[in-house]
Amino acid sequence: MNDKFFHLKDEQIIAKIRDENGSKYFEVLYHRYYHKVLAKCYSLVKNRKLAEELAEDIFSKVFEKLSSFKQLSSFSSWLFSITYNHCIDYLRKKKKMHYPSWNRENEISEIVEDTEEVLEEVNYDRVLQIMELIHPEEKALLHMKYEDNLSMKQIGTALRISEDAAKMRLKRARTRVLYLYRQKFPRD
Repeated sequence: MNDKFFHLKDEQIIAKIRDENGSKYFEVLYHRYYHKVLAKCYSLVKNRKLAEELAEDIFSKVFEKLSSFKQLSSFSSWLFSITYNHCIDYLRKKKKMHYPSWNRENEISEIVEDTEEVLEEVNYDRVLQIMELIHPEEKALLHMKYEDNLSMKQIGTALRISEDAAKMRLKRARTRVLYLYRQKFPRD
């Protein structure tokens, strides 16, 4: 691989791929983002080999769809949106993890609290433990919003739901994390 392309910005690489139809440029994007995509896949499926397969599938899909990338958001946002969407689709099909029915079976009561007070008492390592207890779609939603800084519109598109539904699910996911956190780690 030619290292002279690594200094280029994502947009420049995409332009070269489109202008020259060059897969050699796509390698730069692949090497730049593979480990991040793999980590996101693994966080959802919890199986290294499967995460690697999903990551490879995602990059194949991204290469095929790159001509449709409109650059309305950053390449990384677009890529991570595809990543979450692909993994969630896999879980829905293979593991039969349909979110609406799961949510009905795991209904929680509404929690209304002062967010500032809650943030003062939250321990990051404990939150990570709680994240493993929630539905992968809720986990993906929280990662998209707070780790990848995707807009609610981008999240809705990634999950194939309306923006309003994405907002509602995000609220429900935050509530569930807080509820489970309080259950597992009661205040002293």
